[in-house]
Amino acid sequence: MSPAKKKIFLYLLVLVIILLVGGTFLAFGPPGLYAKSEAPEFCGSCHVLEMEYETWFHSGAHRGIKCVDCHLPNDNLARHLVWKGLEGIKDAVRFHTGLVSEPIRISSHGAAVVLDNCRRCHSELISRIKEERQCWDCHRRMSHKYTGAVETRSP
Repeated sequence: MSPAKKKIFLYLLVLVIILLVGGTFLAFGPPGLYAKSEAPEFCGSCHVLEMEYETWFHSGAHRGIKCVDCHLPNDNLARHLVWKGLEGIKDAVRFHTGLVSEPIRISSHGAAVVLDNCRRCHSELISRIKEERQCWDCHRRMSHKYTGAVETRSP
């Protein structure tokens, strides 16, 4: 490796280490910051999500769980933290640049994460039905807009 490439590699390595240390500090360092960012009140503090938070708070069928329990991967801590950081940065950029869609729509990746979490929490129940369907195929009113109202259909 040439001296110039070694120097670039060293700078990148130092940058990555600084970002990892800084990210770890921001996630776990300040007292309660990690716990606060996991709370539904934190998600609802963004005025774009006020309606979603209010409907969850007042009549949500899943009121006993946090937003991150559905909307972030929960199969292992490392994956949860990586996606929490990525989604947080993406949400902050969208919010502060005014690029938030009205109404808010879930991405295909977000839908896959929610579906995985539905299946993880409700595995006993869905073991008795056709698992290739998405939960919202039947529970299509199970959204923040219509939370608490479950509409089912016959196959």
